[in-house]
Amino acid sequence: MAWNPQQYLAFADHRLRPVFDLLARVPAEDPNRVTDLGCGAGNATRILQQTWPGAAITGVDSSPEMLARARKEAPDIAWVESDIAAWRPAEKPDVLFTNAALHWLDGHESLFPALAAQVKPGGYFAVQMPANFRAPSHRTIEDVGIDPRWRSAIEPLIKDPPTREPEFYYDLLSPITASLEIWHIEYLQVLRGEDPVAEFVKGSWLPHFLEALAEPARSEFEAEYRARLRAAYPKRPDGATLFPFKRLFIVARV
Repeated sequence: MAWNPQQYLAFADHRLRPVFDLLARVPAEDPNRVTDLGCGAGNATRILQQTWPGAAITGVDSSPEMLARARKEAPDIAWVESDIAAWRPAEKPDVLFTNAALHWLDGHESLFPALAAQVKPGGYFAVQMPANFRAPSHRTIEDVGIDPRWRSAIEPLIKDPPTREPEFYYDLLSPITASLEIWHIEYLQVLRGEDPVAEFVKGSWLPHFLEALAEPARSEFEAEYRARLRAAYPKRPDGATLFPFKRLFIVARV
């Protein structure tokens, strides 16, 4: 999927709140190496650099569009283009930080232990993933997608929610880590503007489905999706739209 950094960063303040909440629970005091896996445009990576100015910071992502934006904003950080599922460092980091990235990958039962194994012993594996896939913002994509007009293109893309329940990750990581903390946060995001929930989702999850359609079907699909979301997330009397968004957090010491 081709990423649009401008669309993704339109809601950067809301997307960065989980970064600070995850970072607050990582007790590494003076790490030598810190890697941001699935760094995107590098917003979280720059926060890691500010948190640990003495560390060698690396950002890893598979999107050349996102990395081009990241390099422009912070040329002093090491940016690496790589398939993050296959990424293996030459030197293991003390902190492996990954924010809103691993839900894009299948096979968590093998992926998570493999990534935890890339962390230096005594270091931290810190993960945040969206857990909002049964909310109207995401479920509506599937509801619209089964319409006969778009079904042949969209239905093959519909899968079970990629982020599993906390118990799954506990059972997976507890045998191979020294300590493990897992929790959910649901943020009540206050958005403004026209169709703000659709605009938010268009920065991340929706393009995967839009790219499967050619015009004019693509625009027709998006118009139907937006109309349904306006009903699911009505604008408040003060002009705001409330968008609850649930996220899963994991901090493991290896």
